Amino acid sequence: MTVMRFEAGGRRFRADFSKPLSIAIPLDFRGSQPACFEAPPATVRPLIAGDFVGDMREGGSCNCEVLTLAPHCNGTHTECVGHVTDERVAVSEKLKGGVSLALLITVDPDAAADLTEDSDPAPAAGDRLVTAAAIVAAFARHPGPAPTALVVRTLRKDEGPLRAYRGPAPAPYLTRQAAAWLVERGIQHLVLDLPSADRAADGGRLTAHRIFFGLPPGSKQASEAKRPGASITELAFIAPGIADGFYLLDLQIPPFLTDAAPCRPLLYAVQPE
Repeated sequence: MTVMRFEAGGRRFRADFSKPLSIAIPLDFRGSQPACFEAPPATVRPLIAGDFVGDMREGGSCNCEVLTLAPHCNGTHTECVGHVTDERVAVSEKLKGGVSLALLITVDPDAAADLTEDSDPAPAAGDRLVTAAAIVAAFARHPGPAPTALVVRTLRKDEGPLRAYRGPAPAPYLTRQAAAWLVERGIQHLVLDLPSADRAADGGRLTAHRIFFGLPPGSKQASEAKRPGASITELAFIAPGIADGFYLLDLQIPPFLTDAAPCRPLLYAVQPE
């Protein structure tokens, strides 16, 4: 057992680092995968270089594979402000590592037709949205220190992680009021079990993304971001057995110099001392 003791909000807590809870979708390059935005599946093939074949089943001296994937579409990934800017901003340079105090909440998305909250462009009547009201209500059920990360679960128990997201609004997304409330609350790292914080077909506005990164509407300039260190993790899967509440969040990403990278978010349950 490796126990970390820490203080937050004037209170003492502990977390057992020997019991990580992964909320990443395992990416099976040869099997079923999530499908998003009409992107092709991630693939794998042996490296072939001269006489070398990177597959021991084909006579190679060792296994050496070439992976092809689109991080935004082929599984759990973390993205930075570079996702929506002309400049190439690397997520691995914005996220230096370490753990954040996180709150895990479960919310029920609401039908757009029943809401006063909105997005840009205006939601279609059949769209389902994650609202500020729902997030505020969930926060109220978990009083405690102020988290800097938020993990949002929307999937029902009968919905697995290997879903096909097709069409203009195949999944719930954030209202602009929800994104603004998260900024006001000081949430730096947002983890969603959704393919995107925004509607799949939104005319390129990516309203929630820009609000969360502190960009003016329509801005493509990284220098204008007021929250350049913020991150959004999408396509996580929070199993039904993981309870709502406080955790330490470790966003594990490779040192890719790209706007997004595959991610294995780990949660460590937090207990009061």
